[in-house]
Amino acid sequence: MNLWNIDSSWTLFLDRDGVINSRKIGGYIETIDEFEFLPNAKSAIVAFSHLFNHVFVVTNQQGIGKGIMTESNLLDIHRYMMDEVENDGGKITKCYHAPALANDNSPLRKPNTGMGLLAQSEFDGVDFQKSIMIGDSDSDIIFGTNLGMKTVRIVGDKLPAVEADLNVKSLYDFYKMIQ
Repeated sequence: MNLWNIDSSWTLFLDRDGVINSRKIGGYIETIDEFEFLPNAKSAIVAFSHLFNHVFVVTNQQGIGKGIMTESNLLDIHRYMMDEVENDGGKITKCYHAPALANDNSPLRKPNTGMGLLAQSEFDGVDFQKSIMIGDSDSDIIFGTNLGMKTVRIVGDKLPAVEADLNVKSLYDFYKMIQ
């Protein structure tokens, strides 16, 4: 089944914590050692990178704004994540992050649309009508909806307040649906 007629002209936006890697309950992923891919997430991203024109990671990282970690820590983690995907034959086009605190209402911080608009301005072919946002939180789904994307929620323990276009258990489950 080719849901939404996805082809190589489409763009994929992925949240990070709880979607690509295990979420650290009550804290932040501060080092590479704490970064752990969720089961089959890396193989799903590798497959997505051959299906979609671009694969972007868009992640709120207020641990930087709180002074718990540095931007350098985060960039090291993202480089590691991207290298791991590349080592398996895939590619993440770019990682975007919002370091501001939640109450700062930064235009970059989801659910605001700044990271998506930045990706669109920096890379050719990003059409939000042909884009999908996959996330596990209401702010991810609102971000995608506000930009006119299709939205996919990785369902967890919390009941969502905002409905996505599609609910799945994992990135890999979404890949199996669209392959």
